[in-house]
Amino acid sequence: MILQETATLPNGVEIPKLALGTWMIEDAEVAEAVKTAIELGYRHIDTAQAYGNERGVGEGIRDSGVPREQIFLQTKLAAEAKDYETAKAAIQGSLDLLGVDYIDLMIIHSPQPWMEFAGEDRFFEGNLAAWKALTEFYEAGKIRAIGVSNFQKEDLDNLIDNAAVAPMINQVLCHVSNTPFELIDYCKSKGMLVEAYSPIGHGQILDNPEIKAMADKYGVTVAQICIRYVLQLDVLALPKTKTPAHMKTNAELDFVISDADMETLKSMEQIKDYGEASMFPVYGGKL
Repeated sequence: MILQETATLPNGVEIPKLALGTWMIEDAEVAEAVKTAIELGYRHIDTAQAYGNERGVGEGIRDSGVPREQIFLQTKLAAEAKDYETAKAAIQGSLDLLGVDYIDLMIIHSPQPWMEFAGEDRFFEGNLAAWKALTEFYEAGKIRAIGVSNFQKEDLDNLIDNAAVAPMINQVLCHVSNTPFELIDYCKSKGMLVEAYSPIGHGQILDNPEIKAMADKYGVTVAQICIRYVLQLDVLALPKTKTPAHMKTNAELDFVISDADMETLKSMEQIKDYGEASMFPVYGGKL
């Protein structure tokens, strides 16, 4: 069962391959979503300071009745925290809001502040300062593993070449029709794991007839094909939903996509329509 499968981070910490993503789930609603996911067998919960729902995520974990040490909790340092003191305060803020003694994995949400995403300034010094703060919490045992998100090769090299601890994971936009193969290979060559956010293409991919035909062939949903695709790339998957039925089917992945069909999915023309989410920088928009 996929919910019981784990990968191993460079420092030996095990991380479940399938997570519940909580982006766009309101703080007042997320506790129930997290609790439901845990009841269904999820043991990896992903949140972020930018989501504004860390408090509710922590509540859901506590109310689940499952021991804290059995839950892998991941959050993200705000993209705007590009100096040491700001980052240090923000990390402690996450611990306080979540109401936990430790965070399993904390990552820098973006190499650039969102308002400057994809700009020329890579904020190398700011990322090193934020990384220093994360490293101190890691060495103090308050965070079990540290990593990054949306980092490109040059951003990763900045930390690898200049910091005492290398990034352990990179969380990136990755789905059928938009898979950063070179970046994934580079991360793996440096010993990092890779996580895929929006593995279902943020919903717009559900209407694609070619993927729908393939899903029908396997007797599964488009969402299930998309999540399975990511996992077969040896990438972790973080599908986001607050719907219990979707949480359940997203984890029903007891099938294998053939090599030929994987090649078809890998070479599929890019689907650029992210619907209402298109305004967000990671999907090519501007806030």
